[in-house]
Amino acid sequence: MSSIILHIETSTNVCSVALSENGNCLFSKSNAEGMNHAALLSVFIAEALEVLKPTNRKPDAVAVSSGPGSYTGLRIGVSTAKGLCYGYDIPLISISTLEVLTAQALQTVKDAGESLFCPMIDARRMEVYAAVYNAKGEMKREISADIIDSDSYHEILANQPVYFFGNGADKCKTTLTHPNARFIDDMVPLAENMIPLAGVAFAEKRFEDVAYFEPFYLKEFHTTAPKKI
Repeated sequence: MSSIILHIETSTNVCSVALSENGNCLFSKSNAEGMNHAALLSVFIAEALEVLKPTNRKPDAVAVSSGPGSYTGLRIGVSTAKGLCYGYDIPLISISTLEVLTAQALQTVKDAGESLFCPMIDARRMEVYAAVYNAKGEMKREISADIIDSDSYHEILANQPVYFFGNGADKCKTTLTHPNARFIDDMVPLAENMIPLAGVAFAEKRFEDVAYFEPFYLKEFHTTAPKKI
């Protein structure tokens, strides 16, 4: 059965929307000029839904980035996604921002082999919010708040190359100097990269409770001290 999914990504300063049918991208638009999500998101969504008008169809689900990410960005994205789900009476899918970043990194790095992938979302000072994935996109370490110093990630860096990317990775370049540390520049989470992940979630019926779902705001980590790893 054909499935149409609207994808919303607002976890960073980039606002992006995509529309897919059976895993194929029908529409994609993004803006990286700053936190203009409140003004741009509804416009992008309207343009995406315009693509469906000739067929008189509606989305079968909405997929939204669940963080970790900007409080303001996620609040706008998730509240909009919930409103669409209520209005169309369709399910809500949540996709981790770090998983979205990793999906894009896996397309960038060819022949990754045994390499690991560490997406990073920027926080204050030398703190990031990160997870670790293998070359198959499988999570090997859950999301954690990390303090970055010269010893960070030494256990995994000792055994294989580790790719660091996302808006938290830039400030780590001068600190993570191990020969196995690799950096992918200019990597931002985009709605288009949610498409395969949301497709799997839709097929497996991994839906959120629209009434109670809350995203992974960065401020939640600040209740406990970030750890070194």
